[in-house]
Amino acid sequence: MKYKIPVSVLVMVYTPDLRVLLLERADRPGFWQSVTGSQEAGETLEETAIRELEEETGLDARQYRLENWHMSNRFEIYKHWSGRYAPGTTHNTEHVFGLRVPGTLPIRISPSEHLAYKWVPRDEAIDKVFSWTNAAVLRALPDHADKTE
Repeated sequence: MKYKIPVSVLVMVYTPDLRVLLLERADRPGFWQSVTGSQEAGETLEETAIRELEEETGLDARQYRLENWHMSNRFEIYKHWSGRYAPGTTHNTEHVFGLRVPGTLPIRISPSEHLAYKWVPRDEAIDKVFSWTNAAVLRALPDHADKTE
């Protein structure tokens, strides 16, 4: 079995007016989140963010400005997902990136990963996401958002 590396990215996709993209997990209906995914062997964190954006949304990060927020969260891996990691692995470190897009773009979700997507005002999204790390990143968005045109 190929185990996941306990290093991941969370990519906050947002518009200039701070509407954010949320995805509903296919394996946990009702659980909403930003783009996330585990690093693969040999990838840089930026490469992981670019790959996950394309896989989960169809967006090409290179068409926009992907920014490393130099922010990370360490969290305990949920028990129902612990089998994806090598035995004894209990925590994951999630690195945060931001991707400012010009507006609420159409998204191509991967049905094996997500059921739906929606663009939500940041304040509403804070209460909608299931993960405390995702909520923390949403709270930090105004301080990190690229506001240049």
